[in-house]
Amino acid sequence: MDIRQLLQRDETCWEIRPHGAMRVPAVIYADASLLRDMDQKVHEQICNVATLPGIVEAAYAMPDAHWGYGFPIGGVAAFDPDRGGVVSAGGVGFDISCGVRTLHTGLNIAELRPHKQALADALYKVIPAGVGSKGHIHLNHERMHGMLTGGARWALEQGFGEKSDLERIEEQGCMAGAEAHDVSPKARERQKDEMGTLGSGNHYLEVQRVAEIFDQKVANVFGLHIDDVVIGIHCGSRGLGHQIGTEFLKDMAMAAAQYQIALPDRELACAPLNSPLGKQYLGAMRAAINCALANRQIITHLTRQAVAKVFPGIHLGLLYDVSHNTCKLEQHTINGQKQSVFVHRKGATRAFGPGHPDLPAVFKEVGQPVLIGGSMGTSSYVLCGTQESERRAFSSACHGAGRAMSRHQATKQWQGRTLVDELASRGIIIRSPSLRGVAEEAPGAYKDVGTVVDVADRAGLAGKVARMEPLICIKG
Repeated sequence: MDIRQLLQRDETCWEIRPHGAMRVPAVIYADASLLRDMDQKVHEQICNVATLPGIVEAAYAMPDAHWGYGFPIGGVAAFDPDRGGVVSAGGVGFDISCGVRTLHTGLNIAELRPHKQALADALYKVIPAGVGSKGHIHLNHERMHGMLTGGARWALEQGFGEKSDLERIEEQGCMAGAEAHDVSPKARERQKDEMGTLGSGNHYLEVQRVAEIFDQKVANVFGLHIDDVVIGIHCGSRGLGHQIGTEFLKDMAMAAAQYQIALPDRELACAPLNSPLGKQYLGAMRAAINCALANRQIITHLTRQAVAKVFPGIHLGLLYDVSHNTCKLEQHTINGQKQSVFVHRKGATRAFGPGHPDLPAVFKEVGQPVLIGGSMGTSSYVLCGTQESERRAFSSACHGAGRAMSRHQATKQWQGRTLVDELASRGIIIRSPSLRGVAEEAPGAYKDVGTVVDVADRAGLAGKVARMEPLICIKG
């Protein structure tokens, strides 16, 4: 990106002043190095977001921002429903409610080491992964309805998990306002055999070692200590979410003229929040959020079963579960007043600060855990939400490293078998049904996650708590 196009507010904050049809400024959080390496398309897309009706304050891009469909991945924007604000399917993304869940194992690295291969085998055998992967759970009409409206709470009722899990899941495990009847038959059909599966792409289940603590006080609250073994789960709403995104993007694009919305890019298709189409999308999207929450809950149950086979008696407790592809009605301070707005976070993680009323009691004093996934051979991070993040970007932070090149480019540069062997030489066990998929997700195809997290920390979007290193990665 041409850095001369932006006004530098401070070390990590860059502004694009309103021009053309922009209704508000666009703001990018990055240092100069990250900014120069960003695709110019991020500049174009975040400016396009700033033209949408009813947008408030600014359109934001996180430090991991890169080109996406309509919105840049790493894009954040809030819309006022009382001023013609819109909801955009492209502003949520196709993998609705893709997110990260982190589990405590109670093990340390010394206890794991002799059983590492056995655990990798047990997890790979139990957790279905890859394109079109199917689980052992079949959803008939009644169970599908229960899952779409109940989320992780439904999964718990089906015997997948523990009641204590719900307190540590975003929305307490169930997204209110889900409308199962707004989910098409085709979306349901795609999902009926996919519950409890990772899918493909950048999704994974990863066994990790806590390698570094940055904030001991918060780490103690989160239950994280050096050499602890934790497990990260990264996945979303699978085929159902993708189908909902596909269908509503088409419907919104066709209805734009009816709603007198001039789209700078067809991929930014949207509908007024208070319109029938907008309400239908919100109902279906919330159902997809529940699908993702239920999916991660079922995978947690399967993970517990796999770990128990290798380490009998070990209990896996939940640290937290948070999504990074959503649109939610939230209260934020805008122009000095509390206001209800719909916040789109596409490839961006919610990061509520200390004292926020939606946080579990255990996190009230320090803020929400913000879970940042790595890229197979690189570190993952736990951050915590800050009060400053409310002012900086509607309580939002980055969600990962962000791609530095396309999957097609990655397969030209890396071979899956070679990568598996290289990572094995570093003590990282990879299990995947697709060597091409491994090549597509090569660590080198991503930005440096440490730099991205450092910028998020310096910008006040979220505070660094702990860094984890991968030990075993089950890759889709």
